[in-house]
Amino acid sequence: MSTNAGPKRQINRRRLLGLAAGAAVTVPLAACEPDLGTPAAQTTPSATTPAPSPTTPGVSGPARGAFAHPGMLHMQADFDRMAAKVRAGATPWKAGWDRLVANGHSRSTWKARPTATVIRGGEGQNYPQLYNDIHAAYQNALHWKISGEAAHADAARDILNAWSGTLTMVTGNADRFLAAGIYGYQFTNTAEIMRGYDGFDLDRFKEMVLNVFYPLNDRFLREHNDACITNYWANWDLCNMASILAIGILCDDRAKFDRAIEYFKHGEGNGAIMKAVPFLHPGGLGQWQESGRDQGHATLGPALMGAFCEMAWNQGEDMYGYSDSRFLRGCEYVAKYNLGESVPFTTYTWGSGQNCAQQSQTAVSEADRGHDRPCWELIYNHYVKRRGLAAPNVTAYAARVRAEGGGGDYGPNSGGFDQLGFGTLTHTL
Repeated sequence: MSTNAGPKRQINRRRLLGLAAGAAVTVPLAACEPDLGTPAAQTTPSATTPAPSPTTPGVSGPARGAFAHPGMLHMQADFDRMAAKVRAGATPWKAGWDRLVANGHSRSTWKARPTATVIRGGEGQNYPQLYNDIHAAYQNALHWKISGEAAHADAARDILNAWSGTLTMVTGNADRFLAAGIYGYQFTNTAEIMRGYDGFDLDRFKEMVLNVFYPLNDRFLREHNDACITNYWANWDLCNMASILAIGILCDDRAKFDRAIEYFKHGEGNGAIMKAVPFLHPGGLGQWQESGRDQGHATLGPALMGAFCEMAWNQGEDMYGYSDSRFLRGCEYVAKYNLGESVPFTTYTWGSGQNCAQQSQTAVSEADRGHDRPCWELIYNHYVKRRGLAAPNVTAYAARVRAEGGGGDYGPNSGGFDQLGFGTLTHTL
């Protein structure tokens, strides 16, 4: 992932009856956004007939104030489905499993290389040690939940314990905020899987994320590294939002969780949904904020927002459906262009630096067009399989990247580790 600053389950049964509370609410478009209507080919939630919430009688789900565990990217029902499908050799889960076991990070012999200080950006960078170990811990945890092999659980536990007993600081230039966001939400998701496993020091891990990752997440969303509020691209906000949301779930901290949800809806930075998808176009398309930058980052946006929405969904909050499924329209736009088709583009103007100097983009960028990330299965399975909505471009992109791999399958650099991956195995319904 480039770091230049700039604008910058088995189906969840409580959802089978409809949307969560607060979903299907029509939010007025900003003055600069023409409302071009709902595309005829796509069914969208009704704003006038909201479906039952998770607390409606007859719909199961955690009561407000009580978090479900495990309850981030994966619920226990998801692990049960994965295990059953892999045992049966069912398609496409088996193909996803094969990608997991072929990945060197999933080996139970992996040994952690913790360090007290992680540096991303500037001199002395060593952050690959962290992201490689996080992905090894996640892949071993996933392997254990599906196979039941304790050696993999032990490996994941030992990696988590090694880092929580060693790490005291994440630092560097502005990129430290990317490290705190991306690795914060990924690490915390892995700890959630291992919650309750013999020998895993959950309390110490909580202290680490609260004292090392959260302060940077919090500072970025409040201060944006002392820059103009529009200076940083959407992915900077999104990774820090995802980290705060995940930490809130892990630590049963409702205030942190709610803060992340509120930022998604009404935040001032570019990670908020109305800023991340600033313009709507005909045909069910929503222009993604980074589309004029390059497609490597334009595809990162849906990947991070998809992870955010899935974690929120598993706790009873439907951000997928917020503002008439605006996120889906952004995904359709990104997918369509990266599949080689043309898309409309509205000139995007923002303020940069500390003095908010005005800059503009007048066309969608062809840089890195066709960039593949292991994120599309999650988006496809929610909108098409859970909700029954039309998402032709997302559907085509999910088919293109199937079966999805994970960290280590998409190159050795940090961009190949921006997602935990393996969506074909974990999110196919």
